[in-house]
Amino acid sequence: MIWLAIPALAAAAYYGLAIVAAAMWKRGVGGARDAATPPLSILKPVHGRDPQFYDAIRSHATQDYPEFEILFGTTNADDPGLPEIRRLQRDFPERRIEVVTVRTDAPNAKVGVLEELAKRARYPLLLVNDSDIVVEPGYLRAVTAPLADPAIGMVTCLYRAAAQSWPSRSEALGIATEFAPSVMVARLLGLAGFALGSTMVFRAESLARIGGFAAIKNYLADDYQLGCRIAGLGYQVAFAPVVVETDLGAEGWRATWRHQLRWSRTIRVSRPSGYYGYVVTHATLWSLVALAAHQWQAAALAMTLRMIAGIWIGAGILRDGKVLRDCWMIPLRDLFGFAVWAGGVFGDTVQWRDRELKLRPDGRILGE
Repeated sequence: MIWLAIPALAAAAYYGLAIVAAAMWKRGVGGARDAATPPLSILKPVHGRDPQFYDAIRSHATQDYPEFEILFGTTNADDPGLPEIRRLQRDFPERRIEVVTVRTDAPNAKVGVLEELAKRARYPLLLVNDSDIVVEPGYLRAVTAPLADPAIGMVTCLYRAAAQSWPSRSEALGIATEFAPSVMVARLLGLAGFALGSTMVFRAESLARIGGFAAIKNYLADDYQLGCRIAGLGYQVAFAPVVVETDLGAEGWRATWRHQLRWSRTIRVSRPSGYYGYVVTHATLWSLVALAAHQWQAAALAMTLRMIAGIWIGAGILRDGKVLRDCWMIPLRDLFGFAVWAGGVFGDTVQWRDRELKLRPDGRILGE
C-alpha cells in the first residue's frame, strides 16, 4: 500500500514549491514617485451593479496619477450600474469619465464592449480590469511602472476577495490559499505567459499587433488569451507588487458552484495540460488516501506544507485577514475544490451571468 502515499508526496512537493515561490515573491506597495507615468486609459466593461460597485470605481477616480481617463461600457442602456457612474462623474468633475452603450454581436459581449472602448481611448497605455475591483492608493503608478522596461508587454497582479456568506467565504479562501499559490508556482517554473483579469495593463500598440480585441472576441477566457497573445509577441508578463480586491457578495452554494464550474471548465479548455496536472494539488484528498493506506507520515507532510503555504500566501502576501479566521476551513474547501475540478473534467457548457454558453475544445464560444 506504500504506492498510495505517492499522490500525497506529490502534493507535498507542490506546496513545498509554493513556499519557495512565496519566499521569492517581490513585495511592495504603490509605485515609485519618480517612475514614468505615461497617460493612461482605463477601460471598464459594466454588466449590472456588482457589490460595492461605487467604492470600486471611486478607488480608481481618486488615484494620484498625472493624466488618465476612465471609460465605461455597457450593452444595456438601462444597466443598474449607470446611476453610480453618473454619481462618479458628479463627484469628480475634473476627471474625464465617459460611459458608452455598445451594440455588439461578439460571442463574448465583454470583449465586444472593450473593442469599442479601445477605439475611443485617447492614450497609448491601456488598463483593463473588472468593474468590481477595488484598488489601493498608488495602484496606477505601481501597475504602469514595469512597462518602462521595453521587454515587458503586460502587467497584471494578484487579488483577494471580500465575502458576505459562507459559500462566498469558501470561494474567497480558495482564491487566497489555492489559486494564488498556483499562480506563484507557475511563475516559479517559468510558465509566465498569462495575465489575470484583476488587472491587465499593456500598450495600445501591442493590442493592435495581435489584431485588437476583435481577435479574442470568440473566447470566454479573454484575459488568458490577451496575456498569451501579447507574450507571444516576445514580451514578458510582469506582476505588479500590489494586490487588488474583488467582492463575491453573499452568493449561495448554487451560485458558487456555477461560478467555479465555469472557471474550471474555462481553464480546462484554455490550458488542458495544466488543468489535468492540477489534480496533484488536492492535498487534503491525497492525505486522506494516504491515511487510509496507513501512510500517516506522507499525509502529515502534505497537509502541513499545504496549510503553511496557504496561510503564508493568503494572509502574508495577499494581506487577506479572513485567511487566519477561516484557515480551519481549508481542508473542507479543498474537498469542495476537488469536486469542482472533477466537475470541470466533463461537460462543455457554462453559465456566465444570465447566459448559458457552449465551449469548443479550443476555448472559443460555440453559441448560447
